[in-house]
Amino acid sequence: MSIREAATSPATATILIVDDTPANLALIVEYLEARHFRMLVAQGGEEGLQRATLVQPDLILLDAIMPGIDGFEVCRQMRAQSNVPIVMLTARDEEPDRVVGFELGADDYVVKPFSVRELLLRIDAVLRRGKTSEQRVIEVAELRIDKDAHRVTVSAEEVLLTALEFKLLVTLIERRDRVQGRGTLLSDVWAMDSEIASRTVDTHVKRLRDKLGTAGRFIETVRGVGYRFSESPTGSTE
Repeated sequence: MSIREAATSPATATILIVDDTPANLALIVEYLEARHFRMLVAQGGEEGLQRATLVQPDLILLDAIMPGIDGFEVCRQMRAQSNVPIVMLTARDEEPDRVVGFELGADDYVVKPFSVRELLLRIDAVLRRGKTSEQRVIEVAELRIDKDAHRVTVSAEEVLLTALEFKLLVTLIERRDRVQGRGTLLSDVWAMDSEIASRTVDTHVKRLRDKLGTAGRFIETVRGVGYRFSESPTGSTE
């Protein structure tokens, strides 16, 4: 099997699964199709990149360990061109691998073996991050955040953020003028143990600032502590 499109049903979302193990593909596709997702399948990283570019799925399930182009490289390349939610699947349960996945832009990480019920709950949670029911727009100078539309603009130009970047920005702006430690952000945004190396927070904050351009100045670094969103920034943004 190279790339195939699984049988479709009245879909709530289109999910692309990239895995090199046919048994895993068949099990997950069967379960999620029964829950009315439209499933697309790619066996291998190269084919996954091709299909993701062509169909623009609502979410990607991405096996981390594959021959050739592995899931980490697929995630890196996808983040260079898209903010599509990515849930990584792996047999590795080592914290460094999870941190690398998050630093590359993955939205969640599911360790094998997992129950398909757990996987469904993770998928629903990631998709909901972009579909908040609270209709509210936050505006600070040239920065505008439409939470209901999951849309961010700076000087009327749209900024493409991943689900985690969007959640990080909203978390900071809703707690404006209050310093958020790296451990707090790891727990509240990533749902990760606050004792894990916090470099993933620094990486995402830097990426978020870069994407926000002039509005990146609102995210201040409080040295030795963490980060703060301030409408009148006076601190460091390094």
